[in-house]
Amino acid sequence: MNPKRIIVIWLLTGCVLIWAMVVVGGITRLTHSGLSMAKWKISSVIPPHTDEEWQQDFNDYKQTPEYKQINSYFTLEDYKHIYWWEFIHRLIGRSIGMVFLIPFAFFVYKGWLKGKLLIKSLVIFAMGGAQGVLGWFMVASGLQDVPHVSHYFLAAHLITAFITCGYSFWVALDLIYPTDLPQTPKGALGQKPQFQSLRKWSWALLVMVVIQIVYGAFTSGLHAGQFDPTWPKMGNNWIAPEITALTPTWRNFIDGVAGVQFIHRYNAYVVVLLVFIIWFKSRKLQLLPTQSNGIKFLLGMVFVQFLLGVFTLIYSVPVVLGVLHQTGAFLLFASSIFVLHQWKAVKVVS
Repeated sequence: MNPKRIIVIWLLTGCVLIWAMVVVGGITRLTHSGLSMAKWKISSVIPPHTDEEWQQDFNDYKQTPEYKQINSYFTLEDYKHIYWWEFIHRLIGRSIGMVFLIPFAFFVYKGWLKGKLLIKSLVIFAMGGAQGVLGWFMVASGLQDVPHVSHYFLAAHLITAFITCGYSFWVALDLIYPTDLPQTPKGALGQKPQFQSLRKWSWALLVMVVIQIVYGAFTSGLHAGQFDPTWPKMGNNWIAPEITALTPTWRNFIDGVAGVQFIHRYNAYVVVLLVFIIWFKSRKLQLLPTQSNGIKFLLGMVFVQFLLGVFTLIYSVPVVLGVLHQTGAFLLFASSIFVLHQWKAVKVVS
């Protein structure tokens, strides 16, 4: 098999595993399982398998604020239910590390990774490591005095996973669609300014999608999805009066339940608008099939994600809809990156 093809499969496998980790992380969050493993152990790659081991982990959990303030009624069986989701989440994280490191070492040995590709691979490794460290700081923030994790660490942990996946996907796309090959659509020479405009709009979309993901994490961390579960208005108002409850005012938009939901809710309209602008501007251009299909998928995905967001809100974030909404965010993010990358093909036009 072609070495480049193997590397692409390796990178895309990492993307799929990160997606799985994000999905299980969402389930862990929505089932309130994230603080069940109170102590980090190298041996915790193997779950407890004796009554004594289960009881020891349960005793550790009993020392946490979450148990003392919220779950003091838990039995050992209740504890096992929340333990497994966090265990699976961490196991996937460790699996990602192994899936990256072992092939990486092999590829370096074979001389397949060198130059810029080697540097990019090291960047992916550093980003993955940072994501894991932020995950532990996030968990630790909920093991001190309060029975919940910091929504700042939650957002940092989540967006680092997205960015790691996005960068891995971009590197894979560089290998799949190299810009030193004649990929320019027929007739694109006279349309270069339009393609440059689309590239700028696609960058704007990606930035707004990242902001939306960050505020999705804020919304989850502050349980802001339960505030005013109505649409299109926030209760009886287009702008809930509670968004100015905190002082100074700017705190409402990073710490306030109403303010955070307001940003997450209305930024969704901005994301939809940007997708429609990209679609509208591309309609009369001569596009490659991959460019045209990428925009069509992006358009469909933003529609599906918007509907998922509305239903998740009005039903007060049930687990299934919450996980589907998070999966939708992942696919919208990936499709935004794909569309942005596709404009690189026009660079060969001069």
